[in-house]
Amino acid sequence: MSDKIRWGLIGLGLISRKFAKGLAFVPDAEVYAVASRSQAKADAFGAEFGAANSYGSYEDLANDPNVDVAYIGTPNNYHLEHALLCLKAGKHVLCEKPFAVNAKEAQVMIDCAREKNLFLMDAFWTRYFPAMVKLRELLADKVIGDVMLVTADFGGRGPVVPEKRHFNPDLAGGAMLDVGSYCLQFASMIYGKQPQDIVSQVAIGETGVDELSVVVCRYSDYEMATLTSAVRLGTPHEARVMGTEGYIAIPDFWHPSELTVVRRGDAPETLRFPYEGEGFQFEAIEVGDCIRAGATESAVYPLDETLAIMRTLDRIRDSWGLRYPFED
Repeated sequence: MSDKIRWGLIGLGLISRKFAKGLAFVPDAEVYAVASRSQAKADAFGAEFGAANSYGSYEDLANDPNVDVAYIGTPNNYHLEHALLCLKAGKHVLCEKPFAVNAKEAQVMIDCAREKNLFLMDAFWTRYFPAMVKLRELLADKVIGDVMLVTADFGGRGPVVPEKRHFNPDLAGGAMLDVGSYCLQFASMIYGKQPQDIVSQVAIGETGVDELSVVVCRYSDYEMATLTSAVRLGTPHEARVMGTEGYIAIPDFWHPSELTVVRRGDAPETLRFPYEGEGFQFEAIEVGDCIRAGATESAVYPLDETLAIMRTLDRIRDSWGLRYPFED
């Protein structure tokens, strides 16, 4: 391996642009190759970020022998196809969330990576922010006692454009896979398991995707979570972890820069963790560290947990009767 981890970016939309900007804050990483279905778009993107190679097909990037790891930033319904393309070409893979459309797809991706002994990770960047590292330390130290309730909300309101990914069932649209998955993985991180029981309410829009939902999860008798997601409603994007001795509030929990710890009888204490850019560098650093160590998955977010969360997402959508046109 060269001195720098050489990244290949597949799909050059907004999320890939943000990820490419994040790589600028990782000293031992570089945007080495980019690929789009449009050669002109690839050339422009590659020139902007100093890529050595720009490709007008995803296959060409996957077959570039100098690419160490591929970042999959294509729409939800293509994650399986493009991850397998890269894995079968011998590339490590970081796949943007949602990792897959359903657990069946996720299992295929994981099996392929394990068969080929390649690194694979779900790109939930939230896990790797310094504020989240500190949160896990505080919970391990029982600073707020035993956790009994987690709340998290993630919603935004924009124009309804049926052909765009948020509202298009052909692109695996809807709130749950797009933003609700952040809430679910956050609760999974806190409790270290999936819910035993789930009840929910959902609003299915005219295009056939979930536009607003409230999901209540029970992990044990005294471990619960209330999770809200929406594409038709703006919400504060806050999470709270409530324990027997206090609580911790995390503003903008999906890309946090601070925590407020409120312990019973004490004044609130706000801990700040500023960072450069938008914070995509933290997951890139994790990937690079794992690859250099010869690891095939992240201990912070292992593949078995990714698969378990996908199964929980399936349970929720099944309870709504929501399946995408291309699902078996």
